[in-house]
Amino acid sequence: MTAATSRPILACQNCGGKHLESVLFLGYIPPVNTMPEIGSVAVEESAYPLELVRCKDCQLGQINLEVDPEVLFPYSYPYLSGTTRILRSNFADLQAEASPYVGLKSDDLVVDIGSNDGSLLINFKEAGYRVLGIDPSRAGEVARERGVETLTAYFGADTAKQVRKSHGAAKLVTAANVFAHIGKLHELVDGVLEILAEDGVFVSESHYLLDLVETLQYDTIYHEHLRYYHLTSLQALLAGHGLEVVRVKRIPTHGGSIRVYAARKGKMQVDASVTERLAHEKSFGLTDGSALRSFRQRVVQSKIDLYGLLGDLKRKGAHIYGIGAPSRASTLVNYIGLDDGILDYVLETSNSHKLGKYMPGTRIPVVDEARLFDDQPEYALLLSWHIAEELIANLRKKGFKGKFIVPLPEPRIVE
Repeated sequence: MTAATSRPILACQNCGGKHLESVLFLGYIPPVNTMPEIGSVAVEESAYPLELVRCKDCQLGQINLEVDPEVLFPYSYPYLSGTTRILRSNFADLQAEASPYVGLKSDDLVVDIGSNDGSLLINFKEAGYRVLGIDPSRAGEVARERGVETLTAYFGADTAKQVRKSHGAAKLVTAANVFAHIGKLHELVDGVLEILAEDGVFVSESHYLLDLVETLQYDTIYHEHLRYYHLTSLQALLAGHGLEVVRVKRIPTHGGSIRVYAARKGKMQVDASVTERLAHEKSFGLTDGSALRSFRQRVVQSKIDLYGLLGDLKRKGAHIYGIGAPSRASTLVNYIGLDDGILDYVLETSNSHKLGKYMPGTRIPVVDEARLFDDQPEYALLLSWHIAEELIANLRKKGFKGKFIVPLPEPRIVE
């Protein structure tokens, strides 16, 4: 019998509570990095149930299945954060903001968990600080080529002890869009504390549950994201480990995220931004869960509306190309039920590791963006719809003459 590659999560990953209520079931979805080569014979592939649930005790949003990290984050993991302009800008902003706030000095160490291609740490390195990245994928090769020291490893207690022994304590530890990815949550925070200097600061950036609900970003729910944070749930988690949230800031990455600064309790003054954000979450309905109760029906209606829009266009003989193959596109494509009879291609830029592959769970080929301008299809479906304005401007500038489809929050056509 083949060993299982996933495990159900029957309790809250934060507080251990068993009072979990279903928010949204999205079906059986393949891992976002399951992308066979174009032309390969279709073979058996894994698909895992994907459901968002909410803990009634501490309000944490989470999925209720953990897939092995080796399945989700293979060494050949194709994603490079440096290919996204908004992330590059965000990481530069983080360095400019955090360095004076934390009081970094030239000999201080900055450690980034899930450092990918070094796009965050390169800013600190160029500012004169010691840096170390920790990442299990081949993206670390790119980081090392850029001069960013990177340890190829999954982060956990053993890795944390190894880093502390070899590099000393870190004045700043960052986890940008990975704090929701690592399975053993409390071991993760303990690992951060192991590395963190007594007067150090931990900065996490996480996709914000409030933005997810408000703008209907169900496509950001996939197996890599075990948890969906808002400040209330993050504060409860960190407090349980002796860390105090001292500052919070909303940032535009991934369609809306929060940057949260935490330090050992009593080490830093708590900024007014913390109480202001907690109050906003309460009034929005995150704290009591009321904002989530209409979320499912809104998602279902959006699915029906998008499929109807695409159906009308295909009946008229239109060609539709998808633009961008981010991880979130896999959830949207599979939940809606799109295939190569609806989307002729999905297009990526020439430096993408996803070129020459099929979209997960489909036979939709991922090809070079140049095809959009050569073929001039009638419509381009923006799968990275959260940056629609930027994409539309860029593609118009490059010469695309057709119309755009923005799938969420409500499907619409942009002339």
